[in-house]
Amino acid sequence: QVQFKESGGGLVQSGTSLRLSCTVSGRTTNELAMSWFRQVPGKEREFVAGISWTRMTKYAERLRGRFTVSRDNAKNAVYLQMGYLEPEDTAVYYCAARPLLVTVSPDTYNYWGQGTQVTVSS
Repeated sequence: QVQFKESGGGLVQSGTSLRLSCTVSGRTTNELAMSWFRQVPGKEREFVAGISWTRMTKYAERLRGRFTVSRDNAKNAVYLQMGYLEPEDTAVYYCAARPLLVTVSPDTYNYWGQGTQVTVSS
């Protein structure tokens, strides 16, 4: 059974940093693009950042510079380093995967984690 599990969420203060992790079990991350999405109640799931199998990265423009995505294929893991967090970053953050290339549409992803809550207080 393939599982994607996020961790690292929590309650933090505005201006601080947080690192999310997503570990994969049941298969390798070979040839998978790994991405992060986020969602708040009542809104659509939003692309945050992604990294392809060849380590090409893509970011939501308004998050570029504050967030950094990386992966460790030996550990079957992908990470999201979030800096200078703002209350507007409060959301459930999801890890997702699809073959090879990063896309911004959640409908194109085959695998999803259960999500981890990030809450940023002002």
